[in-house]
Amino acid sequence: MMHMRSLILLLSISLSPLFGLSQICESGIGYCDSESVLSSKILIAGGTVVNADHQEVADVYVEDGVIVDVRPNIKVSDGVRIIDATGKFVMPGGIDPHTHLAMEFMGTETIDNFFSGQAAALAGGTTMHIDFVIPVQGSLSKGYEAYVEKAKLSCMDYGFHMAITKWDDTVSKEMEIMVKEKGINSFKFFMAYKGSLMISDELLLEGLKQCKSLGALAMVHAENGDAVFEGQKRMIELGITGPEGHALSRPPVLEGEATARAIRLAAFVNTPLYVVHVMSIDAMEEIARAQKSGQKVIGEPVVSGLVLDDSVLWDPDFITAAKFVMSPPIRAPGHGKALQAALSTGILKLVGTDHCTFNSTQKSFGIDDFRKIPNGVNGLEERMHLVWDTMVESGQLSVTDFVRVTSTECAKLFNIYPRKGAIRAGSDADIIIFNPNSTFHISASSHHSRSDTNVYEGRNGKGKVEVTIAGGKIVWENDELKVVPGSGKYISMPPFNYLYNGIDKADENYLTSLKAPVNRIKPSL
Repeated sequence: MMHMRSLILLLSISLSPLFGLSQICESGIGYCDSESVLSSKILIAGGTVVNADHQEVADVYVEDGVIVDVRPNIKVSDGVRIIDATGKFVMPGGIDPHTHLAMEFMGTETIDNFFSGQAAALAGGTTMHIDFVIPVQGSLSKGYEAYVEKAKLSCMDYGFHMAITKWDDTVSKEMEIMVKEKGINSFKFFMAYKGSLMISDELLLEGLKQCKSLGALAMVHAENGDAVFEGQKRMIELGITGPEGHALSRPPVLEGEATARAIRLAAFVNTPLYVVHVMSIDAMEEIARAQKSGQKVIGEPVVSGLVLDDSVLWDPDFITAAKFVMSPPIRAPGHGKALQAALSTGILKLVGTDHCTFNSTQKSFGIDDFRKIPNGVNGLEERMHLVWDTMVESGQLSVTDFVRVTSTECAKLFNIYPRKGAIRAGSDADIIIFNPNSTFHISASSHHSRSDTNVYEGRNGKGKVEVTIAGGKIVWENDELKVVPGSGKYISMPPFNYLYNGIDKADENYLTSLKAPVNRIKPSL
C-alpha cells in the first residue's frame, strides 16, 4: 500500500495544473505549511559542525535564511527555535550536480517535476540541485524559457546547466548570453544518443573553444554514439531485445573511448573538462591518467554506479529489469568497487545521481525492444544516505570528505562557494542534522518521488538525515515534509571557477614552445 505521505504528494502534483500554487497550499494539498514560508530564527545547539576541511563541536545560529554565527555556547533570546543536535553531525545540505526533472526524453517526460523531485531531495538531505536545460529545437533561449516555466513549482534552490545539441553562430551567441545574463556557467555535450542529442567531434571542438572563451565548464556524456548504434543493431540481430541488451550494446570500452577522446580534445583546446556519470573502470582510468599528466579533468560518479551492478538487468521480470536501464549502463560487478576506491583517493571528485525517473508504464514502452526503454533511475532522495553507508561506514571516506563529495566540491566547481557548501557565518542556511547512529530503509512505498519503483528497493543502512533546513526554514523533521511549491530560488552561477587558474599561463607557455613561425629565406627561382 502506498505510504500516505507519498499519496498526498502525488495528489498535490496531479492537481497542481488545476490550482494555482497558493491554492495548493490553502487547500491543504501536499506538503504545505504556512509556517514554513515565514522567516525563522533557529539555534542548532551542541552538534558537531562538519565542513569539508574541519569539524568542531559548536552551535549554529540562523536568522532570515542566513547563518549568522558558528561557535560554542551561543546565547539567544526568547522566540528562537532551539534544536538539540548533541551527538549528531551538523553539515551543509547536499548539492546534487546532475538531475533531470520534467525532462522530455525518448517520447515521454520524466515522472518527477520540480516539486516532487525537490521534495524527495529535501527528505534525503539535499538542499540544492543543478538541472540540465535541454534546448528547444536547438535554441538555448527557448530551452531556458521552458525550464524557467517548469521550475516555478520549485520548493528549494536550484541552478541550471545547458545542453548543446547543434552548432551555428546563433548558438555561439546564445552561450554568451547564458553565461553573462542568465547565470549558467556550464554546458553539456552528448557524445551519445545518435539521431537526437549526439554531437560530432567538430561541434565538440567548437563548443570547447567557446566554453574556454566564456570561462564556462564543458561537460560531456562520454559514450561513442556511433558504436553504440552499431551495438544496438548487433543485439537486435541476435534476438536480444530485453533490458540486458541495453548493457550489452554499450560496453565499458565505448565509455572509455569517448572519455579518452573528450579528454584529448579538451587538452588540445586547453580547457577544463567535467565528465558526468563515470560508470566504468575504463572511463575512470582515462580520467586518472589525464590528472596524472596535470590536465584539469573532473570525474563525477553517480550513486547507481557506486552501489549497483548489472546483474539486475537479467532479471526475468521485465519491469524489475527495465527500471535499472540508464546510460551509460550500470556495469558488471567490480566496476562499482573501483569507482568507490577512485572516489576515496580523489580521482573522482563529487557524487551526483543523474536522477531521471520514469514509472513502470513508461519503462514498458520498450517491452519488445530495449532501445525504446526510457533511460534513467532515481537517486535524489537516496544519495546522501547511500554515500554515507557505502563510503563512510566502510572507512573509505572521512566525515569531512563526505561533506566535500556531497556538497562543497560541487559548490566550488560551479562557483557558488561559500554561499553554498559550508557551515559558516554569511552562508545560506541550507543545513542538515545527521544522526550517524540511526538507520534508514528505502522503499517505493515510502519514498517521495512520483515513481512507482525504486532501484534501491529494500536497502537498509546506517546514518540518517533527521532534520533538513533549506533557506533557513525547517522543511524535514520527524519524517515529515513541510514544503511550499514556488518557494525555491534560482541560483545564478558565475563563470571562471578555480579550474581556470593558470589556464592563461599554460596558453602562453604553449605559444612559446611552438618556436614558430620560422622566418625563412625564400629561394630565388
